[in-house]
Amino acid sequence: MTDGAYLKFALYLLFATALTGCQVGGSVVSEREGYFTWVDEQGRVRYSPIVGAAGPGAGESSEEVVAGESGEPGGGFAFNSQQPRTGEQAARGEETEYTLENYPDAEQLEKDGYIRPGQPQPYFTWRDAEGNVRVSYYRPDTRTDRQKGLVEPPVRITEASVYLAGNGQAASGPAPGYDPDAFAILGIEPAAGDFLARFSATCCESLDIRNRESWQSGREFGVTISESSNVHSFLTGTSPYLLVALPEADKVGSLVMRLRSYARNGVFVPSLVFLDQQMAPIRIVTDLVMDFQPENWRRRGYLEAWIPAFPVRGERWMVVFTRDEDLRGQTVIETRAGPKKIPHVRQGEIAVMQVED
Repeated sequence: MTDGAYLKFALYLLFATALTGCQVGGSVVSEREGYFTWVDEQGRVRYSPIVGAAGPGAGESSEEVVAGESGEPGGGFAFNSQQPRTGEQAARGEETEYTLENYPDAEQLEKDGYIRPGQPQPYFTWRDAEGNVRVSYYRPDTRTDRQKGLVEPPVRITEASVYLAGNGQAASGPAPGYDPDAFAILGIEPAAGDFLARFSATCCESLDIRNRESWQSGREFGVTISESSNVHSFLTGTSPYLLVALPEADKVGSLVMRLRSYARNGVFVPSLVFLDQQMAPIRIVTDLVMDFQPENWRRRGYLEAWIPAFPVRGERWMVVFTRDEDLRGQTVIETRAGPKKIPHVRQGEIAVMQVED
């Protein structure tokens, strides 16, 4: 062979050797056996050897491979030479040890703005009046919009005893040998349907509608029950009353009202009866579990209730009254000086407001 042929053969052999070396040693790190992939706090993809793996070189190499800026394996790797790792250090990516540092309390972590101990605090940059760029650190506010007061909490209807028309069930006959006084001894009241029927026998066709109060939407309106108010003998006792005209059904099908009874030398405890167009009771709301808000420097204390009304179901009028049973009771509140008793009275100031959607 000539010198030119030998030279050409040597170049072919060198090229084939280099190509074979690239194919053998250039495999992606993530495809090698004995490595696991994880992402550090800066978002970089890392590859660390698994201690005890059966892959080649798993127990010999202590190199940590970091993906390049592109985040793709093979886009440039940095090998960090380290001392041989212990089993605890190699398992950091999996956090198998359940400690308060690895798994902090969720509520406490939320209060801390989801910043774990040792993590950098978030910050924002701003420019002052002189043009200098400044950095301010802050703690994230994890409160909800409702906790911040930006969103009103949903209305919770006040618990009460409600008697409806037409939903009474026929009572079964008494058992043989029953005691007729057993219900009275146990304090069991008659059925709801019976109560509404007996209440309707004394109310409410004779009520005076000339002194009615008109409904006012979009604002709170106040009414006063005084000694000059009309009085009626209800089944629950003689009481002054207030008659309020509800909005028309074609304008407001249903609504929720906020009713407040302000305390002044006592507090008026209301009960409500809803009437149809013919002044016949169709719903009674009593035994209201009202919340008491103590007085402050700008207003008096009051009892508060949230009550629905249904003009679309035929409710045309609302009667506000009180019961003899309520007049015998009292409201007890806690003050700095200790418990305070507020008597229940026959007169009072009532404020009504329709809750807007």
